[in-house]
Amino acid sequence: MKTVETLVADIYAMMESKDADPSVDVEAEIERFGDGVKALMRKEFGAEKREDNRLLRLSNIGRTDRYLWNHYNGTDKEELEPNTYVKFMYGHLIEEMLIFLTRMAGHTVTDEQKVCKVNGIVGHMDCSIDGIVTDVKSASAFGFKKFKDGSLVHDDPFGYIDQIKAYGHACGQTKVGWLAMDKANGHITYLKYDLKETDNTKLKEPITDRVDKIKAMVLGPEPTAYCYEPVPDGKSGNMKLAIGCSYCQFKAHCYPDLRVFSYAYGPKYLCKVVNEPRVREFVLDETGF
Repeated sequence: MKTVETLVADIYAMMESKDADPSVDVEAEIERFGDGVKALMRKEFGAEKREDNRLLRLSNIGRTDRYLWNHYNGTDKEELEPNTYVKFMYGHLIEEMLIFLTRMAGHTVTDEQKVCKVNGIVGHMDCSIDGIVTDVKSASAFGFKKFKDGSLVHDDPFGYIDQIKAYGHACGQTKVGWLAMDKANGHITYLKYDLKETDNTKLKEPITDRVDKIKAMVLGPEPTAYCYEPVPDGKSGNMKLAIGCSYCQFKAHCYPDLRVFSYAYGPKYLCKVVNEPRVREFVLDETGF
C-alpha cells in the first residue's frame, strides 16, 4: 500500500518514464479523467451550471472576519475580471489532472466531493489520498512556496488551514494535507499535518469554535478592524494596502478614499498619498479599474 510520503516522487518518476503503476488500468483512468473534465465544463457552460448561494461554506470559513461579514451581508463589491474566471477554470483543470496523476502513479483516491458538515455549515472536500484527507491546489510560485516549506500555517490569507481542518473534523480524521502544484512551472509538493500531534496554536484550535464564532459574527455589526493593516510604500511616505487587501473585492468599501496607480508590474493601491506617484491613476469602482 502506497502512502502520501512517496506521492510526489512517484508522480515525477511516472512522468519521466510515461509508464503508469502496474496496478493501474490506464484506459479506465484516462476515461475517468475525461469524464471529470467534461463534468467541469458542464458546470461552467452547460445545463448543470448552478450558482452557489451558500454565504458561509467550509471552503471560506478561514477567511478574515471582516471579509466574511461583507460577503454574508451583501456589501457592494468589485466585479471579477474575465481573466480571473479563466484563471479559476484553469485551476480546476490542474486539480483534476493532479488527481489523475495520483491514480496513475498507483496511489488511492477516495471520498471525491464528499459532503462535509460542521455545526450546520456545509462543504465538499476534494478527496482523500492514501487515507489522508486532502485538498488539491494550484498555486502561483509565491503561494506554492508556502506549501513547499510549510510556512502556510503562518501566512494563510485564503483560510486553507481552517478549510482542511473542517474536512478532517467532518471525516473524523486528524491527518490532513494538500497536494499542490506551481501552475507556472509544474513543481508538485505534498504538505501534511497531524492535527493531533502538533504544538502549533492555529492547528490545535477546534474548528467548531471557529464555525460558531463566524456564525454569530456575521449577524452582528461590521467588524471595525482591518483584515490586514496598511504597509509603507517604500520610503515615499505613502501607505499601500497589504497583499491580502489588494486582492479583496471589498477594498473600496473598507477604504473609500483609496487611490490606484498603474505600474508595469500591476496596480498599486494607496490609502495614504504623501508623494504623488508619477504614473497613471485609475478610478476604482465596483467594476474594478
